Amino acid sequence: MLFLPLVVVLIVITLIYILKAVKIVPESRVLIIERLGKYDRSLSSGLSFLNPFFDRVARSVSLKEQVVDFPPQPVITKDNATMQIDTVVYFQITDPKLYTYGVERPLSAIENLTATTLRNIIGDMTVDQTLTSRDIINTKMRQELDDATDPWGIKVNRVELKSILPPADIRVAMEKEMKAEREKRANILEAQAKREAAILVAEGEKQAAILRAEARKEEQIKEAEGRAEAILSVQKAQAEALRLLNEAAPTKAVLSLKGMETFEKVADGQATKIIIPSELQNLAGMVSAFSELSKTDKK
Repeated sequence: MLFLPLVVVLIVITLIYILKAVKIVPESRVLIIERLGKYDRSLSSGLSFLNPFFDRVARSVSLKEQVVDFPPQPVITKDNATMQIDTVVYFQITDPKLYTYGVERPLSAIENLTATTLRNIIGDMTVDQTLTSRDIINTKMRQELDDATDPWGIKVNRVELKSILPPADIRVAMEKEMKAEREKRANILEAQAKREAAILVAEGEKQAAILRAEARKEEQIKEAEGRAEAILSVQKAQAEALRLLNEAAPTKAVLSLKGMETFEKVADGQATKIIIPSELQNLAGMVSAFSELSKTDKK
């Protein structure tokens, strides 16, 4: 009866040691195994077996990229301004063995190294340079942290300045400067708008004047062309009349009568003096003589 409980106890102990000997390592994680207090091997993801009497898991290391947000650090610039800078570090463990045995409390070491590196970089820059050189600061910090943490099996992928908080008096001065700059840009834009509007109005008036001048020019040209056509038509009519008259071969008497008709038209005008050609005077005498003879015959 006493043998049975002993067997059960042995079986339970055996199962416990077997369970301790079997290790299932998740993906992206590495187990550091020590044998009798000395580093033995690193177990990657999958199923592994340990010696439950001599082996133990010293550390479980994650190979994923990790993000650490460190609290704001007071940093003094080159022009003696104290600024609060909050940094974020992205790193990844590349060598679990070095990470385990290279440094005590790796995260604390990275935080202190980040603070000292940041002070060294910002100490050579002014406030304006610090506020406008985030990319330069990030690059320098990443390079220096990566070089410093390489013996610890850590790869620093990226460093970002989360926030840069200058002193209160500098913030007030910056706000005033920004306000003045905005007002300046607004005044410049308003002046440019007025200038462009004046230019457009002047150009419009210029175009209107040009169009009016061109219209007057076209009108004068049309009037001149009309007068020229009228004169040409009169000349053509006179030429046609002369041609017809020449074809009809008129006698001297007919020409004299035509001259009298013309004289009558001239006499109807307002001229005070009229010069009568000699031919018309002779014709007038003949007409008077014929008139006297006609009166004598009637008597």
